[in-house]
Amino acid sequence: WRSWEGAPYSTLVPSDDVTINYRHGLPEVTLTLPTRSERCRFTVKPMVTTDLQREDKGIERAEVFATDGSKVSNTTLMEVLLMNDFKLVINNTAYSVSPPVKDKLSSEHATEMEDIKALVHRLFVALHLEDHQTRKEKELLQKLEHLKEELLPLEQMKARITDSADAKTSRLLWVGLALMSTQGGALAWLTWWVYSWDIMEPVTYFITYGSAMAFYAYFVLTKQDYIYPDVKDRQYLHYFYRKSKTQHFNVERYNKLKEDLAEAEESLRRLRQPLRLRLPIQEISDKD
Repeated sequence: WRSWEGAPYSTLVPSDDVTINYRHGLPEVTLTLPTRSERCRFTVKPMVTTDLQREDKGIERAEVFATDGSKVSNTTLMEVLLMNDFKLVINNTAYSVSPPVKDKLSSEHATEMEDIKALVHRLFVALHLEDHQTRKEKELLQKLEHLKEELLPLEQMKARITDSADAKTSRLLWVGLALMSTQGGALAWLTWWVYSWDIMEPVTYFITYGSAMAFYAYFVLTKQDYIYPDVKDRQYLHYFYRKSKTQHFNVERYNKLKEDLAEAEESLRRLRQPLRLRLPIQEISDKD
């Protein structure tokens, strides 16, 4: 209802002049217009405003008051207004209105309405899904291109750092093998050409015991067993992070960009899958 400011109403008309009935689930209001002096019927539809002044130019003021005299806001929904009695003021005439009790929907009718709502929702999704997916796919492709541009210089720098760390780790392994070979040759030379086994046996024992102490010290410091592949990986990471620091390579930023890239690629894959299968996104999520 539209409202116009004016003088307070002076005449109270019985509720018979304003009747409200429900037809096809919608409230139907019947009242007598002041100028035309004829009864007019209005069907109040959802989201549509009923303009009384358009029907009768003699209406200068139309307001709604609650039974306690407080004015009802123009933004109040008609469904809420019809829950209680109220007064409709047109010009200086007030109509006392007692809305009928709306019949509750049966469970069967309510189920039917829910099915209709679900059908409308599915039709809306079917009509607008392709446009939404096309727009979303374009956004993801632009994001992927931007991430790849940011990652390109970092990937090149990482490749150089990785090659350097791999080379240093390999050299360290070969140096260890050379030292062990030198140690074995020296012990053999001292045993067979310089001294006898009786003299060299305690030496080899303490060398073995010292190696065991070194392995135990490694466990105490790293909380890991001395396993050759793990030691190699640990040494590689040591060289990698040290080289990254000197080359100003931001490892955290690189990892974040890689995670964002993987997430965007996965989102694009999931978005393109229902395009091929012609299934809604929700059904694809349920299958996953």
